[in-house]
Amino acid sequence: MRHAMRHRKLGRTSSHREALFRNQLQSLVEKEKIVTTLPKAKELRPIAEKVITRGKHGTLHDRRWVLRWVLKRDLVKKVFDEIAPRFTARPGGYLRIVKLGPRLGDGAEMAVLELVDRPDAEAAEPVKESQAPKAKAPKTPKPKKEAKEKEPAKGKAKAEDKPKPKKEAKSETKKVSTQKAGRAQTSAPKKIGS
Repeated sequence: MRHAMRHRKLGRTSSHREALFRNQLQSLVEKEKIVTTLPKAKELRPIAEKVITRGKHGTLHDRRWVLRWVLKRDLVKKVFDEIAPRFTARPGGYLRIVKLGPRLGDGAEMAVLELVDRPDAEAAEPVKESQAPKAKAPKTPKPKKEAKEKEPAKGKAKAEDKPKPKKEAKSETKKVSTQKAGRAQTSAPKKIGS
């Protein structure tokens, strides 16, 4: 039984998991909205809400604590100067998770993690099956003949400039040399034992 198992491991070591959350948290502070898998969003939300709560207090200790999670100083400044003042009247619940449905590649449940009070855009809406993006048709490759004609090799003559009889003459000399060496070029199998 999973009693008192507080956090998801997400198939990562603890250091890898912390680095993942730091990177996602920096993207969340910068863009105020990220698209990720549902379990990652559920694990990131408490960390992000603690960062915003520390931003509301504004002491030096809180700035250093936020700098532990948000490694860029300009983003720490954004937390304390822009994001936290928006939520002074709100006691918590600064983020929302909106489910988007399964990802096309592997079927992982996707979600949007965004700030509740975003001035620039409206809230995300879940994608319905009719609105889901459809797979694109594969591109057809260009014929190889055209590519060779357009890009001639440097320092060498074009294929059209070379005399063709020389190639034929070389192949005839090869046949003659193999016949002289006593190797007959026949395709009939040899009979073993009569």
